Amino acid sequence: MKFEFFFQYLLSGLTRGSIYALIALGYTMVYGIVKLINFAHGEIYMIGAFTALIVSGVLGMYGIDPVVTFMIAITAAVIYSAAYGVTLEKIAYAPLRKAPRLSALISAIGMSMFLQNYVLLAQTSDFLPFPDLLPEFKFLDPVKSILSTNQFLILVTTAVVMVLLTLLIKFSKTGKAMRATAQDREMAQLVGININKVISITFVIGSATAAIGGVLISSQIGQINFYIGFLVGIKAFVAAVLGGIGSIPGAVLGSFVLGITESFGTGYISSDYEDAFAFVILIVILIFKPSGLLGRKVTEKV
Repeated sequence: MKFEFFFQYLLSGLTRGSIYALIALGYTMVYGIVKLINFAHGEIYMIGAFTALIVSGVLGMYGIDPVVTFMIAITAAVIYSAAYGVTLEKIAYAPLRKAPRLSALISAIGMSMFLQNYVLLAQTSDFLPFPDLLPEFKFLDPVKSILSTNQFLILVTTAVVMVLLTLLIKFSKTGKAMRATAQDREMAQLVGININKVISITFVIGSATAAIGGVLISSQIGQINFYIGFLVGIKAFVAAVLGGIGSIPGAVLGSFVLGITESFGTGYISSDYEDAFAFVILIVILIFKPSGLLGRKVTEKV
């Protein structure tokens, strides 16, 4: 019985970590290339979830098959969130690239508040029921007491996204351009790389992965409101810092460490401290290893 609880907590932690990873990727990719903490990234996650809710509601009125509804809803969420991400970069961040970092940080916080209130006015402050869009898998019936369909799909989706993103960055022309821009933006321009295009693609990818996470976790939890992106966004940022901000493998590792810590902490200590674990981890990592688990200590030239 104790082992069953342990395994359930582990799976729950991996599921949480998967969602954090999908969001933390956006933080770490943007920071690696633009050296910007996009604090409005959590709101992109929230907008993706609301988009899926609206699209699924419309399709449900016409009796569309649930699996088809899920595919269309998550596709719409990805496209809409990616558009928001690029627009956010063009309006709020691009004009401040040569400004002090504090200016861009304040702009990011301002955009976060703006998007929260925009969705609040466009929707409602109440929690809205979110339909279970995730399809059922019959082969999971023997282990449903331990591994739910939602958890399975979240874990598999996250794994597929990680593999595809790794292949993109390591082997594609776009990935090489992203790595070159992250290493030296000015030199990348000199060799003919369109850094504006690279930065836009980075925001597209980060926003798309956040939208996927928003749809998956909202479908599992079953409710949504305008504020869901704030706390999850902060936790994903903590995960990115824990793993080493700017490091994609670090963001994934930090996300799973945070998710598992929260799961076991709420299971064996108290659920009252669920949100506190992330900030305790952040304080500890900043004190003992500021560069993160997989981050590199960088010495800036003066």
